[in-house]
Amino acid sequence: MSENMQAIESLVISYGVKILMAIAIIVIGKWVVKKLSEGIEKLMSKNDVDPAIRYFVGSLTYYSLFIFVCIAALGQLGIQTASFVAIVGAAGLAVGLALQGSLSNFAAGVLILIFRPFKVGDFVEMAGTSGVVHSIQIFTTELHTSDNKKVIVPNGGVISGNIINFSANDTRRVDMVFGIGYGDDIDEAKAVIRSVVAADKRVLAEPETTIAVVALADSSVNLVCRPWVNTADYWAVYFDLTEGVKKAFDAKGITIPYPQRDVHLHNVEAR
Repeated sequence: MSENMQAIESLVISYGVKILMAIAIIVIGKWVVKKLSEGIEKLMSKNDVDPAIRYFVGSLTYYSLFIFVCIAALGQLGIQTASFVAIVGAAGLAVGLALQGSLSNFAAGVLILIFRPFKVGDFVEMAGTSGVVHSIQIFTTELHTSDNKKVIVPNGGVISGNIINFSANDTRRVDMVFGIGYGDDIDEAKAVIRSVVAADKRVLAEPETTIAVVALADSSVNLVCRPWVNTADYWAVYFDLTEGVKKAFDAKGITIPYPQRDVHLHNVEAR
């Protein structure tokens, strides 16, 4: 009887120590993992990383490392952990394959938030869509078009194509083409355009506005007008100069021709 009691005592002491060690591994490991994840979040915060990325990476680091802490605790209890590691690896692979598109969008979202090719409020063209950036999420970017449609663009599509940011620079060049008739005076037409441009105070003095003949088209002599403006004034200047030049041409008798075709009719005698 005493031998059985000693065996039980020895077993309890042995497994008790293992259980205490396992609990210590979990408690200490959890504390270490928490400090590591918080340190990573603080480091990203100092580098002005987006809060969404900080939270996601911090949580991913915490739970990933905590899984290994739990496996180490199970190993301390004498449980074979090789099968658990294999299960975790297989589950990770299955989840990765199932969420391949989502993970691609996530990775693209991280790149967008890190490199910042555009920011909220910028007018951009990307993935075949143009509009004002309303929000940048981990998986998608939301645009509002000029006619107030909401467009959700997957971040994978954003990164895989060209991104045109119309708001990135402080100034933009307005490109306009005005056609005049072949019988009109080119110098007078250029002077009229120049006077209309000079009257608009939103047009910048530097760089100088370019006004020149750009093409001898089928029905017109095309003059290019390229003033520089502040980015915020682009469309207002474009619309106002177009209207102003048309009215000034009318006042000066300068024609804006439209495509014409001469049709010649011939009488054919019946045989």
